[in-house]
Amino acid sequence: MQIAFLLYPGFTALDAIGPFDTLSRLPGAETVLVAERPGPVRNESDTLGLVAEAALTEVTRPDIVVVPGGADTSGVAKPGAVQEWLRAVDATSTWTTSVCTGSLILGAAGLLKGRRATSHWLALETLASFGAEPTGERVVIDGKYVTAAGVSSGIDMGLTLLGRIAGDRTAQSVQLLIEYDPQPPYDAGSPEKAPADIVAEWRATM
Repeated sequence: MQIAFLLYPGFTALDAIGPFDTLSRLPGAETVLVAERPGPVRNESDTLGLVAEAALTEVTRPDIVVVPGGADTSGVAKPGAVQEWLRAVDATSTWTTSVCTGSLILGAAGLLKGRRATSHWLALETLASFGAEPTGERVVIDGKYVTAAGVSSGIDMGLTLLGRIAGDRTAQSVQLLIEYDPQPPYDAGSPEKAPADIVAEWRATM
């Protein structure tokens, strides 16, 4: 089973690394970091680079596609090589997935029309412009499409998909091995729970 993780300039690192560290533990999985061209790809803050091992043209039939989000996905959401690749590989993929605003990239490719999907809370309503039905759930499965909410939810998405593919015991084993047992110091991880003034500040900023 080949799992392709899309990289592009300005991606959010945890959006890619969270699912990578869970899905790469799938027995027999082959992972590949793919970008428009091979080489280092910098994250949104230009503080970290991941190395794409293959060009889009070299990865033509992945079983699972993972699309991370970024602070600004407008570039990769425009017609071009990435959008063409997504439509092409989606035709044969078993699962097409996204984390955070990666769902906007899938939406721009026309892959989420009429489907329930999620995204980062600041971008959630934008999904409707692509014909998707926005939902605030943390992980949404609609057919073969799996979308995750903001950033850290990519780990939840990876574990959810692991359970679907390899069974609960495998997913539980991976959760145990990575010691994914969230106990955050603050209960401010969603706009419903965070202080209203902080939510308002970020809505105004973004």
